[in-house]
Parts: sequence; C-alpha cells; structure tokens
Amino acid sequence: MLSQKANYFADVSGDEVFIVTYNQQSNQPIYFFSEKIKRIDMVINYEIENSYFHPVNLKKIPKHRIALKKIFQEIQPDVVISCSFGPDFYFIPSLEKHIPKIKEFHSSRFFYNEHFPSIKDKLLKKLTSFTEKKFHELVVLSESERQFYQNQNIAVIPNPAEDSANRAIVSSKKIMAAGRISPVKNFADLIEAFALLAKNFPDWELHFLGEDYLGTQAKLEKKISDYGLPSQIKFMGIVPDLKVKMKDYSIYAMTSQSECFPMVLLEALSVGLPVISYDSPTGPKHILTNNEDSFLVPYKNLDIFVKKLTELMQNENLRQEMGKKGLENIQRFRVEKIMQQWKDLFSSLIKKK
Repeated sequence: MLSQKANYFADVSGDEVFIVTYNQQSNQPIYFFSEKIKRIDMVINYEIENSYFHPVNLKKIPKHRIALKKIFQEIQPDVVISCSFGPDFYFIPSLEKHIPKIKEFHSSRFFYNEHFPSIKDKLLKKLTSFTEKKFHELVVLSESERQFYQNQNIAVIPNPAEDSANRAIVSSKKIMAAGRISPVKNFADLIEAFALLAKNFPDWELHFLGEDYLGTQAKLEKKISDYGLPSQIKFMGIVPDLKVKMKDYSIYAMTSQSECFPMVLLEALSVGLPVISYDSPTGPKHILTNNEDSFLVPYKNLDIFVKKLTELMQNENLRQEMGKKGLENIQRFRVEKIMQQWKDLFSSLIKKK
C-alpha cells in the first residue's frame, strides 16, 4: 500500500514525496518505488528480534527522535503520514507541531482489549490511546474500525484495488485460499467444510497459497491426513503475483478469525473470481456484496458455509455471474477514487494549519 500510494502521488499527482525509514540497512525495497521519490534512511537499526522496549533498543530512541526532527526541519513537509507502528509513533506528534500529522492503521482492533492482560500491557495501551489523540487525523480502513480509536478526527479511507488484465475462467474445479498459514486465518474451518463435501465432489481440490507461520501448516496437514484428503487439499507455497494465479481457480474462500480490510478479496473481485467468506470482524462486509459477487456467511457458521460452498461448486453459471458482478463492484475501489480521498484530506489539514 505504501508503494502504491507513494508512486501515485509522485507520478500522477506530481507531488514531492519523501519516504523516511530507520531500519533499511541499504537493502533494496521489495516493491517498486518511482525514481521521483526521495528515500532517506536514518540508520537507527533497531534490533528487530527484540522488543522496541528492550534496553538495547530503548537507548536508540533519542537518536531516532533527533534524526527525525532534523529531517522535518529540513524538508518542512506539508503533511506527514505515519504508516508503521514503531517507536516513532509515540513522538512524531511532538515534532514540529505546526506540520499536520496523520496516523494510518492497517489491522483490526476488534480483539484489541484481549491483548492487554498484564499491568505493563495496560499501561502501554493507555500510552497508545493518549498518543493517538495527539495526531491531527487518524485514518482507518472501514467504518467498523472507527469505534476502536481515541481521536475526534478520524477519516475512513479504504485500500485501493489495482486494475488487472487477468480474468478467472471459473470452470476449473479448484478452490483457493491465500494468506500466511497462521491460526488467525482459521484455515481449519475451511478444511472441515471441504471435508464434508469431498465425497460428493471427488474431482475438486482445495489449495492454500502462503507461507507457513509457527508450524501451523504441519498441524493442518495432520488434520487433512486424518480426513484422508491429501490428494484433494494441498499447500502450494508462495507466488510472486497472486492475481495471475487466481485466474486458474473458480472460487476464493475465506474463514478467518478476523480481517481488517483483506487485500486478497479486492484481488479476487478484480479478476472476476467469486468469493465465499465468513462475515469476519471487521473487513469482508465492507468489500463484498452478499448474493452479488459473493456469499457472505454468518461468522463461524460452518453449516451455512458448507451449504453456500456447495451451491458455488455445483453451479458454473452462478460462478460466472458472480465473477462478472465482482468486476463491476470493484470499481468503487479504483485507485483514482481512493487517492482523491487522500488528497482531499491533505487539503483540509493544510487549510487548518
């Protein structure tokens, strides 16, 4: 998202764009950045295998603060966007206070309160809430997320969807699920749903695309083995461009515990791939249109999920219709529309200076 937005501002809007990092360590970016963008690394080099609050990292924070303050003074930007969550989150609002500061968030806070069991964590939560109020504006991805933040100025700006020349044929007998192979993706429910249908659809396959996380894949593979389905349920690893791969599938399936604003759903709709998804908190319902481009199933209702998945697997015409509708509905997330919302936000903040 950072590369997409930064490139748009630099190449399309003609804005002067700076990207300031603190742990780049001379590594080249994974994603493409326009040559017009000026990149600065402060060479703070936190030891990321440790917490930012570990003593070895805490002692680097003053250097970080001084370096960033100097950059703000030299550049004098019209607006600053904080899009990561590191030590600078806590001191950015206090630097050059006349410069509007925006903090954008990319993950859901639906389970936020459950993650602060200790006194130390509760104190950190209070500090975080206090700091959020100091930013001129917070940007969240959906209306559902607004309630979880402490600031009077909150804008809702979703992620944009890139156009794709790829188109799903939806005639194959393959279902895709993608993402990091981790507990939060709740792929176990999807495996269970498919297992209930496997005997009636012996020529269908379920493929998982993504990288293993903390040994989750091995646990899921055992579950698949217990069902006797290793020939129908497979892990395909990672791919360089998911949209290219999506054209080979007929259904995209999601059973996540939570999803803030899953880009993979935007990608599925942009290639005309019909979707079946839990109404997971808090994102899918803000992307999918139930019974048009997808089936949005009540959260963790496996019975309904199986019923709707059966409909999609049985009916190629339905898949084609949903795919076409997805191509229409994704237009509301076109890059030009979303980036105009950012530009309008910048203009309003600059006028208030």
